[in-house]
Amino acid sequence: MKKLTSVLTAATLCASALAAMPITASAADTVYGTMQIPYADFFKAEFEGAANADVEVDAVSSATANKWSGNQTGSVGEDGVWKSGGLSAGTYCEANPEGGGTILGVVYPVAVSSDDVEYLTSAYGFTALDAQPAAYKEVTVANGKISVGKLVDTDGAKDIGGDVKVQTQTNYGDYQLEVANYPQDADVYGAIVKTADGNFYGMRALENLWRPKGEIAWSVGYVTTTHGNNIDNPDYYPTNGATVTEVTFFTLDGYRTVTTNAYLPVIFTKDVTVESGKSGDGSVTFDNSKFPADFAQSASVADGFSVSGNTVTYTGAQPGSYTLTVSDTNGKYADVRGTFTLATADIPVKYQDGKLVAADGFTEADAANFLKNITAVTVGDATYKTGRRGTTVIDAATGEVLFDAKSGETAVFDGSGNYTITVQSTGYSTDYTFSTAQETTAETTATTAATTSTTAGTTTTAAKTTAGTTTTAASGGSPKTGDASAMPIAAAAAAAAMLGAAAVCKKRD
Repeated sequence: MKKLTSVLTAATLCASALAAMPITASAADTVYGTMQIPYADFFKAEFEGAANADVEVDAVSSATANKWSGNQTGSVGEDGVWKSGGLSAGTYCEANPEGGGTILGVVYPVAVSSDDVEYLTSAYGFTALDAQPAAYKEVTVANGKISVGKLVDTDGAKDIGGDVKVQTQTNYGDYQLEVANYPQDADVYGAIVKTADGNFYGMRALENLWRPKGEIAWSVGYVTTTHGNNIDNPDYYPTNGATVTEVTFFTLDGYRTVTTNAYLPVIFTKDVTVESGKSGDGSVTFDNSKFPADFAQSASVADGFSVSGNTVTYTGAQPGSYTLTVSDTNGKYADVRGTFTLATADIPVKYQDGKLVAADGFTEADAANFLKNITAVTVGDATYKTGRRGTTVIDAATGEVLFDAKSGETAVFDGSGNYTITVQSTGYSTDYTFSTAQETTAETTATTAATTSTTAGTTTTAAKTTAGTTTTAASGGSPKTGDASAMPIAAAAAAAAMLGAAAVCKKRD
C-alpha cells in the first residue's frame, strides 16, 4: 500500500494539460507520468495470445450523470483506512450533447519518451510524476498514434485467491461474478475475464464493474440494459456456456489475479410464462414447451405449492405475487424464472382508529398479507408508490396511516383531517377506498349518544359532581384523525454531491 499511496499523492490523475511541467532533454529519456488511455488502447496489449485478440474494447455510454461522471479516485485517510472513490473511479469522460455521458478510458501511470511528452500532454493530458510508479504501461508515439504496452508490474502479479460465484439472475446483466477477494483497498481500473476456450473479455466501469460490492457482470443478449446503460454487446456472447478460468484486476499497484473454474450455465431464455389464478386452493400452468430436450426439469414455488409437468398446484395460498423457479438438475442450463399473481376480490382490512385492521370475518394474517403487498396509496389526487425510493404512507407492519408522511419535502397530508385514501395491493383486484371523515363523524355521533340522555324532560350528563369535584370520561390514547396538534413537524434536509478533483469530464461538441 505504500507504493500505491505514493502514486496517489504524487499524481493528480485528472489535472489539465496546463498543469504539466515542460521537460527538455538533450537525448530521449524515460519520463513517468499519468495520461488518459482510451479503453481500446488500454486493453489491446493485454489481449495478446487470446483467441479473440482482434476484439476492440469500447467506451461506455451512460445516461446516469452521477455515475459516469463520478470518477474521483480513492485514497488512504489519516487513519490509514482506504476510502473508495466514485463508481467510475480513475476514468475520464465527456458529456454527450444529447444528454448523458461517455466513459472513454482510464487515467493510468505510464512510461514515455521525453521526446513525446509535449504531444502526449496536449493530446492525452500527460502529467509528470516525481517517481517511478509501482505499475505502469509503456507508451510510444509514431505518426501521431499511440501504442500502449502490457502492464509493467514491478512487484509481479498478486494471486488474491478466494471463491468466484456465478449468478444468472441479476439486474446487472446475464452473468454476474462475485469475487470473494475483490480489491477493497484500491481503485480498480479494469479487469479481464479469461475463459477455457482461450477468449479474453475486457471489463469496464459501469457496464461491467460495479463497486464497491465487487460485482462483475455482462450481457449475452438477454438482459440488455441496466442503470441507464445499453449493455448488449455481441463481443460477450461467446461466454454463454463457457468456463471462467481466471479473473485479473488492474490497480495502481499492478495485477491482482484469481484463478478459478467457474462454469457459466447455458442461458436459453430468462423468463417462463406462468398464468395467473385465484388465491386459496387451485392450480395454474406454465409454458415449458420451448425448453431444450436435455433440460432435466425441477421446479419449485413456495410452501404449499407443488409442481408436476407444467402445472403448479397450491392449497391455502394468500393473494399476492409468486415466483416459479425451474432448474436443470444436470446443471447444464441456467435457472429460468416466472412470476405470477394469485388474486381475490375480497378486502380483508378496514379503517379504524387511524390504521388499517382486520375486517370482520378476516384474520390478522389476512390483514398482514394485504399490508405487506401494498404497492401504492392515493391521497386525494396524488398517488404515492411504495418500495425503494417510494413514499411510505401506510406502515406495512402496523397498518398505521402516517399522517406526518412526506414525499421529498412535501407533506402528503394537508392537516385538514378529512381525506379520501385509496390503497392498491398486489393480489387484490379491488382497490380499498376509505375516508377519514367517516371515522370523525362516527366518533362524534357515538360520543353524543353516550353523554346525553333525556328522561321525563330532565337532561342528565355523564359528568358527575361529587363534593365539588367534576369527573369526565377519559379520552382515548390516540389523537383523533386529523388533529393537527398530533402531527410532528419534520426538519428539512438537503444533500449535495460534489465531484472530486479527479473528475475529468469535458463537454463534447
